[in-house]
Order: sequence, then C-alpha cells, then structure tokens
Amino acid sequence: MFRLYDFLLGFFVGFLIVSNIITIKVFELNIFGFKLVFDGGALIFPLTYIFADIFTEVYGYKKTRKIIWTGFIILLIFNVLLYITILLPPEKSWDLTIGQENFKKVLGISPQIAIAGIVGYFWGEFTNSFVLAKMKIKSQGKNLWNRIVLSTVFGQLVDTTLFCTIAFFNVLDFKSMINYIITGYLYKVLVEIIFSPITMIVIAKIKKIEKMDYYDYNTNFNPFAVKIYD
Repeated sequence: MFRLYDFLLGFFVGFLIVSNIITIKVFELNIFGFKLVFDGGALIFPLTYIFADIFTEVYGYKKTRKIIWTGFIILLIFNVLLYITILLPPEKSWDLTIGQENFKKVLGISPQIAIAGIVGYFWGEFTNSFVLAKMKIKSQGKNLWNRIVLSTVFGQLVDTTLFCTIAFFNVLDFKSMINYIITGYLYKVLVEIIFSPITMIVIAKIKKIEKMDYYDYNTNFNPFAVKIYD
C-alpha cells in the first residue's frame, strides 16, 4: 500500500480543476517593454506537470497513465455539470442578487475552451510522462534534472500549442495567438526549471517514504491501454 499516492492524486486533480476555471481570463503584462500575453491557468497549471513528473518517476508510467485518465474523466464531468448548471432556470431572488447572466459570464466556459483544455491536457501529460519514462530507462535512472526539464519541454509544447490553437482560433488575431503560444510555453518551461531543484528533493523524499523507484522496462506505452484494476 502506498502512503502518499492518494494524497498526491487529490492535489493533482484539484490543481487541474482550478486551472481550468481561471484559464478563462487572458491578461497582458508589460515586462521591460515587452507585452506578454498569459491566461489565468499559467498561475497554477505548470504545477500539474511537476506532479506528473513525480508520479512517473516514482510510480511509473502505467500508474501515471491511470492518473491522467482520472483527470481526463473528471474534467469531462466538471464541464458537463457546469454546462447543465448554467442551463437550469434561476431562482428569482438569486437572479436579482447574483444574476444568471453574471454567473454565465464568470463560469460559462465555452465548448471551444473546454475541448481545448481537455485535449491539451490529455496529450501534453502523456507526452511528458512518456518522455520521462523512456529517458529514465535509457539513462538507467541518472540525470534526473535533464529528464524533468526535457519531458516538460516536449509535454508543454504539445499542451500549449493544442490548447491555444483550439481555444482561441478565430478569437485572437494571428499575432496575438503566436505571442500567446510562445509566451505561455516559455513561461511554463521556465517554471519547471525554477522548481526543478525542489521537485528533485520531493521525488527523492517520496521514493524513500514509498520505498518505490519504478522502471518501465516492460510497460505498454499505449495511452489507451489503461486498466482500472492494474
């Protein structure tokens, strides 16, 4: 029995849901004369990749695959329930104070953004986990920093490109879209690099507590080959 697995899974899913709510907000910062475009998810979503690194490095790709699918299903449920809640007729006094339109404006994630978040998350996380697991085998467990950073480089490239392209196609002009993709991508990779020393310490500590350091030598890396009881 794992001692920290459930705890880490809870935090991972929590961060995932929160990031999909606050990602609705797109903001612009002027840093040293450069106008940089971000979305609210940039504040927390990179942490989900740190969790994915921990899961893959400690528990292996097979268990991480199940975790990614868990997050995928919860995101689907979250978006469906949110959509149904918005469609339900408002109670009169609530409508006068909070307001149906205000509720819809704040939480009314468009299907386009919802699909973008789910697709980007799914393929980005699997890319990250796949690269990390394969590099661990090839390096025989050495050079953890390289594995963490390079897996994020590939994973975030897939995630950010898919999300930004799907979510804001025909919403942002081409120049803003490219700015958004590049800024978001570089920011997320930078966050991973900054947090990498802490990530490495946490991974080492969790391996010691769990007495676990999994190598995916005989793992089927097909992202769809997931089993509930595995």
